[in-house]
Amino acid sequence: MTAVAVTPGLYRGLVTAAGPLIGLYLRRRLAHGKEDPARFRERLGHPGIVRGPGPVVWVHAASVGEAVSVLPLIERLSGLGRVSVLMTTGTVTSARLMAERLPAGARHQYVPIDRADAVRRFLDHWRPAAALWTESEFWPNLLGETLARGIPCVLVNARLSARSLARWRRARALIAPLLAGFTVTLAADEATARRLTALGARRVAVLGNLKWAAAPLPADPPTLAALAEATSGRPLWLAASTHAGEEAAVARVHAALAPAHPGLLTLVVPRHPERGAEAAAAFAAQGIAVARRTQEALPPAVAAAYVADTLGELGLFYRLAPIALVGGSLVPHGGHNPLEPARLGAAILAGPHMANFAAITERLEAAGGLLRVAADAEAVAAAVAALLADEGRRAALGEAARQAAEAEAGVLDAVWAAVAPVIEAAVGGGAGA
Repeated sequence: MTAVAVTPGLYRGLVTAAGPLIGLYLRRRLAHGKEDPARFRERLGHPGIVRGPGPVVWVHAASVGEAVSVLPLIERLSGLGRVSVLMTTGTVTSARLMAERLPAGARHQYVPIDRADAVRRFLDHWRPAAALWTESEFWPNLLGETLARGIPCVLVNARLSARSLARWRRARALIAPLLAGFTVTLAADEATARRLTALGARRVAVLGNLKWAAAPLPADPPTLAALAEATSGRPLWLAASTHAGEEAAVARVHAALAPAHPGLLTLVVPRHPERGAEAAAAFAAQGIAVARRTQEALPPAVAAAYVADTLGELGLFYRLAPIALVGGSLVPHGGHNPLEPARLGAAILAGPHMANFAAITERLEAAGGLLRVAADAEAVAAAVAALLADEGRRAALGEAARQAAEAEAGVLDAVWAAVAPVIEAAVGGGAGA
């Protein structure tokens, strides 16, 4: 049987025909707390806020990690003074975080679903002068409609895995004209550059990964002081941005370590705060006394594990704990950003599944600032035990990680130098006004 080429027209028709199914999917997400009921109409392209006068520069990112990585660029865009910055993301957690982290004057709206009617409503209202896309958010209707209106688009920090390349190759007729439409394409690494070029992207450059340029995660000083006082004298370690299946492994690590380390406190920050009860249950199931931050503002003395099921507080716990395990790396999720603990001088452990941050992980490991461990609890326990017992080794790992993270800070200037001429050309002519 001959495969049918997925063209932009076919895709648009299929998505339109699937309207009822998409509506059912969105309602299910709404019922499970994955959509914002107060702002749900934004997902259908209806504006949630009034567009002001003057040109708008639109920045789109998928979720928390992508949004945080592009914040330094948004700071520079806001500094131009004569543009409004609109940030779109697609998740509730990212919207909450952007409410706290966006610079003054920048605004957030949920990205519309990839249906032509929703996309057109969104673009009709905002009329962006230029658009910046991050990583791999290649929604065909959203990007196609934007390009069709002559809006210059820049792809920054592009990331494309081998698996995604294989999927998109089956729909090359759909993706190739979209990738070719970017005025500038900046890949996060050489492997991504090769993959994007194979799919039809043009003018691809590798200037570095913007994640190297992000500021350290914030932390409220009085809150940090209160947590430090509450945990004073206790040996600590942290499992950060964990996923389903990892908390049970972390609980086994704690059980293995506790006899040799009286007062041990295991800190856990689930990647999705709504999983707090599930994460705590993994410890309770193994007879480990556990508390949740949404119920206990500070770790009680009787708790052996503390689940920080809140949003935007990871910076507190990276500062509090001298040892940090990167979540998403013990299960095949692809890992999370190891630069976040590196900037704060933590001794970093990472499991085998770090494909999402392979180049960064390799750089930190080569610099002596990150240790790889096997996915089993025994291997993690051995690594944590060795670091708890050796303060000098912990400090050396943390310092090597911090220096490696700071060494690439110049990537922001390089990316801005490539992006700024496109933005200046678009707003200088009054586009989008």
